[in-house]
Amino acid sequence: MNNVPPGSDRLSLPSAFQQVHDDAAVEDRPFVDVEQLAQQIRETADKLLRDGASRGDLKLLSTALKELRYSFKVLTPYRHLRKVSIFGSARLPSNHPAYAAAVEFSRRIAEEGWMVITGAASGIMEAGHVGAGREKSIGVNILLPFEQEANPIIRGDLKLMHLKYFFTRKLLFVKESDAVALFPGGFGTQDECFEVLTLLQTGKAQMFPIVMIDEPGGNYWLRWREYIENELLGRQLISPADMSLFKVTDSVAEAITEVLRFYRVYHSMRYVHGDLLLRLQHRLSEDVMQRLRAEFADIVVAGTFEQTEALPEEANDAHLAALPRLRFRFDRRNHGRLRQLIDVINQADG
Repeated sequence: MNNVPPGSDRLSLPSAFQQVHDDAAVEDRPFVDVEQLAQQIRETADKLLRDGASRGDLKLLSTALKELRYSFKVLTPYRHLRKVSIFGSARLPSNHPAYAAAVEFSRRIAEEGWMVITGAASGIMEAGHVGAGREKSIGVNILLPFEQEANPIIRGDLKLMHLKYFFTRKLLFVKESDAVALFPGGFGTQDECFEVLTLLQTGKAQMFPIVMIDEPGGNYWLRWREYIENELLGRQLISPADMSLFKVTDSVAEAITEVLRFYRVYHSMRYVHGDLLLRLQHRLSEDVMQRLRAEFADIVVAGTFEQTEALPEEANDAHLAALPRLRFRFDRRNHGRLRQLIDVINQADG
């Protein structure tokens, strides 16, 4: 497989506090340059003093801002590379089959030109770095009351960050990722699992593939999916299409294919004046266009699907100007169906 040409809105947008990726839901707002955004941060700090904010509140915001600023600096040189965030238990030993699966997954995705982001500790996190190797590993460690030391692969590397707050750490995991791979784990893994699913389901993150990988013959994620089907889908607490937001497998090869295929034709997305623009690697055939119009009319609130070139409003995305666009007025609600549309684009067009 060839490495997918990387890139997304986050490479060109100036905001340091962009919502996960570029928060496509607010793309209709007027363009604000870097100096204006920095001035807004200064004005907000002044307002906190006028509001009489407590020392504790100011300390929290100051620490979070410093952590994010430093992390953005560390990650900037690598923003033109695709990345996958790997989550899983820190308690699994190196002889566990899930550890071996994480090593293999990371090795194979790194061979495709991707970088691997983990929490930098032991267990599955260490396995992710073992497979990717130091050069293609990024670590986002959390400072805990009991010491959580970084694993030996990433320890001492300039791409290792130590954060105080879980919320800044979780923001970085999703903001910098083009895919998420989940291996068996405890509360933390489940927390990260449901967070990324919620962000995709609500449109607060750009669409990306989520793979849940069991050890060969394992049933951790199979049983999790049974719970989702029986208790959430069965009680109509989620939509049937939401099941398309993730894939459960015990095959590393299948997981790799799922991740890479997602970017086979689809590239990235952005809203402009209420329309959703899907950037594509190449134009779609008329047969595929007709299929989209027939099968996905339910998520279009006005007009229909059309192909277009980059719009003038996308001038700040000059590095993406050559990519064709699929343009339509998305209902901004049925993101499971949006994922299904992307799958059709990737699978049906040659």
